[in-house]
Amino acid sequence: MAYGESLQTFHHRGISRDDIRPGLRITGYRKRVVVAFDVDADRVNIIGVYYGGQDYEAALLEEDEED
Repeated sequence: MAYGESLQTFHHRGISRDDIRPGLRITGYRKRVVVAFDVDADRVNIIGVYYGGQDYEAALLEEDEED
């Protein structure tokens, strides 16, 4: 929880992944977890938390296709 909350202060950390979704950023946590998030004008939105090598790219692309 604390790591997720820290993204509000340091919201430009991680890697920009506009190739998957505009505004998407990806950051790692403890070498086993990938956190996908985006930033609005006043908040950070955690889109997903992916463990142990899950294919987050495919999951996020599928999510976009459903919308």
